[in-house]
Amino acid sequence: MLAIIAAVLFFISFLINAAEISTNDVFTSTNIMLIGLTLVALHLAGIGSGWSARRR
Repeated sequence: MLAIIAAVLFFISFLINAAEISTNDVFTSTNIMLIGLTLVALHLAGIGSGWSARRR
């Protein structure tokens, strides 16, 4: 799930960068890309994968 959200953030970041949309200092394409990379790292670490082994 986190990887899908990261892909959407990467696409939004690409659109902001390609269309050269001026945004405020917080909502820049670089910041959105870094949030996406953080979500990919969390996904690869196993957080938010949705499946977990249940112990009995």
